[in-house]
Amino acid sequence: MQQKNPLLKGSLITIILKLLSENDKMYGYEITRIVQELSQGSLKLTEGALYPSLHKLEADGLLEVSIENIGNRSRKYYSLTKKGKKESVEKLKELNQFFTQMQQVLNLKLSV
Repeated sequence: MQQKNPLLKGSLITIILKLLSENDKMYGYEITRIVQELSQGSLKLTEGALYPSLHKLEADGLLEVSIENIGNRSRKYYSLTKKGKKESVEKLKELNQFFTQMQQVLNLKLSV
């Protein structure tokens, strides 16, 4: 993720959880590609940002990993555990509350 914006860095876990809640399983490069597509190129997720976050989520019991052989390559897929699904819902609630609070504080009119 472009490190110029610290707000984006703080949202990475939520982005990963949301994507995995909408997709049964995903591999790392697929996550980076979809983030870039959804943001129309404005968010570029780097491996250096993504993989430590994936490993942390796995260590916290929020993700499970499966390895599948695709041709002569093995690919590591990530999916949410039951705990990860709950955490995804909570993170999205927190983010929504944060946006609402910021809008109130700054008196912004956001068109979402």
